[in-house]
Amino acid sequence: MSTTAIYKHSKQFKLENGKKLRHAEIAYQTYGKLNAKKDNVIWACHALTANADVLDWWKGLFGSNDLFNPEEHFIVCANVLGSHYGSTSPLSINPVTGQPFYLAFPEFTIRDLVAAHRLLAQHLGISQIKVLIGGSLGGQQALEWAISDTSIVENLILIATNAVHSPWGIAFNESQRLAISTDRTFYAQQPDGGSKGLKTARSIALLSYRTYEAYAATQLESVNDKTCSFRAASYQNYQGEKLCKRFNAYSYWYLSKAMDSHNVGRGRQSVVDALASVKANTLVIGIENDVLFPLSEQDFLARHIPGAAFHSIKSAYGHDGFLIETDILTNMIGNFLKESINKNIIKLHKTA
Repeated sequence: MSTTAIYKHSKQFKLENGKKLRHAEIAYQTYGKLNAKKDNVIWACHALTANADVLDWWKGLFGSNDLFNPEEHFIVCANVLGSHYGSTSPLSINPVTGQPFYLAFPEFTIRDLVAAHRLLAQHLGISQIKVLIGGSLGGQQALEWAISDTSIVENLILIATNAVHSPWGIAFNESQRLAISTDRTFYAQQPDGGSKGLKTARSIALLSYRTYEAYAATQLESVNDKTCSFRAASYQNYQGEKLCKRFNAYSYWYLSKAMDSHNVGRGRQSVVDALASVKANTLVIGIENDVLFPLSEQDFLARHIPGAAFHSIKSAYGHDGFLIETDILTNMIGNFLKESINKNIIKLHKTA
């Protein structure tokens, strides 16, 4: 059973920067049923341009007969604040002006995305999450949630993510925003404003998501006499146009800034102390040839989260491997969860 719904927050939603949103809405999807003990919740946090339909964009890991299936689990995925797939975003109507927010939308952080998730969890009557999982920006959300509420998450799965967004990652995001801002229509107050800039931004982003090897394998020319119209060039154009058909420049702009804001040490004693506060059984997975979130960032997480397990994979797809290498992920995560269950059984026996 799948349910698509929107949670409408009746009070003002206060952002980390002190600004407030009236009538914030969070679109979400659930699959399966919450059991009587309410202990079968799998919560997936999505990445930059994804939506709440986790069974669509994480096929092979989520779905019938997959590791996380609605036959035995209650799966929840919420569309993040700022994304236009149903949640309050820059294209939503500003109740003050009666017009879309566009660039009047307040900036928000990863912690604000998590605050919205926590409100939704309360609305759904969820007080315990069996597995909280996310990759990339989704992993940033999952980590922040496990730190800000140490009692709710039993098992934490962090894939291709970090504790602090790096200067390298911020530079990539800023380059994309510079591309968007060169498109004059971005300031035209229209839903498709900045679309040409967004196309360029997506092209830049792809270079951080994939690898030299991936392009060599999929975009290599089969003839030697070309001087133009190369496959790699066509691919960049195609992927940029594809994103423009399903996303908008304003949400992309704000969500990239939210990613830049990620720092679990902000307002806390230190990054290391924040990681040390995680109480969940944690599995960290990194991708060896990830250009955007290098393996050293996942190694750092595993070394400072108490008792965390750490595994790495190599994927020809680089960073995008967290969405594609689902067979490998299923094996790693499945084994980790079995070990987690055994640890809990041992604890119970010791208590008895």
